[in-house]
Amino acid sequence: MAKKTFVVGCFDDEAVLFPAVKKTRLAGYKIHDIYTPFAVHGLDHAMGLRETSLHTAGFIYGITGTTTALSGIGWILTKDWPINFGGKPHFALPAWIPIMFELTVLFSAVGMVLTFCYLCQLAPFVKKHHFHPRATDDLFVMVIETTAKTNVEDLKGFLKANGAVEVDVQVAEPGWWLGRYDKEQQLIRDVEVA
Repeated sequence: MAKKTFVVGCFDDEAVLFPAVKKTRLAGYKIHDIYTPFAVHGLDHAMGLRETSLHTAGFIYGITGTTTALSGIGWILTKDWPINFGGKPHFALPAWIPIMFELTVLFSAVGMVLTFCYLCQLAPFVKKHHFHPRATDDLFVMVIETTAKTNVEDLKGFLKANGAVEVDVQVAEPGWWLGRYDKEQQLIRDVEVA
């Protein structure tokens, strides 16, 4: 994967971050991501991100679990191994409802966890570039992807003017890759501390 250049601006307060995000979007810069120490309500809307489709995936996984339970139990108790349980008919749907419910919940929960981990690129063997060591501690880190037309010095000045306490330039791979964190990452940085 090709390496890209990012301008990283660090903010120490979410009240300063929100106007900076809006001004950055209005100025036409592409925000790669924002890393925060805690969930910030409304930040996804300020960044212009679309609503997640994780709930749709959960519904699809739930329907898959219901269908699996109904077809599995139906085939086993009517065709493969029909047994007379106390005079009940072989297709006793009310007796299957608890099992169908449990498989619906199981498929939905496991499927949504796996989908969330895939979308957020979370796994023990996945390595991602960390833009700032305090990104999940006490700083709000805005990462802006640059293009060939982006004037990096103007962008750094823009972020400082909008409240960034620290601005630097980093060259990194934007996605994730297989690897381990047992060695120090080699970063190309131009650090300016306010």
